[in-house]
Amino acid sequence: MRLLVIEDDPDLNRQLVNALGEAGYAVDTAFDGEEGHFLGDSEPYDAVVLDIGLPKLDGISVLEHWRRAGRRMPVLILTARDRWSDKVQGFDAGADDYVAKPFHMEEVLARLRALLRRASGHASSELTCGPVRLDTRSGRVSVGGSPVKLTSHEYRLLSYLMHHAGRVVSRAELVEHLYEQDFDRDSNTIEVFVGRLRKKIDCDVIQTVRGLGYLLAAPETAR
Repeated sequence: MRLLVIEDDPDLNRQLVNALGEAGYAVDTAFDGEEGHFLGDSEPYDAVVLDIGLPKLDGISVLEHWRRAGRRMPVLILTARDRWSDKVQGFDAGADDYVAKPFHMEEVLARLRALLRRASGHASSELTCGPVRLDTRSGRVSVGGSPVKLTSHEYRLLSYLMHHAGRVVSRAELVEHLYEQDFDRDSNTIEVFVGRLRKKIDCDVIQTVRGLGYLLAAPETAR
């Protein structure tokens, strides 16, 4: 999953990016409303962490611009604890959830996991497909109950396919959602990661749909 963090405080921005990166997300960052609005309007993010008090363009205006333009990615706003009016404004502008400052990073991670699950139609924090199970809380993957160790990119790939199980995902979409903006993107590497992932999970759940991309489905469903 690829996320955008828009926060003007350098220390908090860095803490958020580090925590999200360690949790397995690809993370882009912005420090003001204008840059954040541009990135959110031009890149396909799975979710956004948006501070309300931003320079150049405030967070509420950024969110309103996105929603008017039809941008539907989940947005988690960061508000000051004593500013209940910010929360109301945020929800009215199209926010999906909020966290009040100061906050525990675990709460931000939990709320983002919930937003990503709901956006892809999942109610549980554990995603399953056939014998494959992915726990979004712990980042653990198992097949038939046995743990499987994945690299960060292999985990991102499997997580994206699990969140979008049952539909064909193109290589271009995977490239857009698995890598940060400044990463040297190459669609050929997706094939390499898919090959490695198939060997590690050792079950036929990732189907190649010729000319279109990949489909994750339980073996009996994919036939």
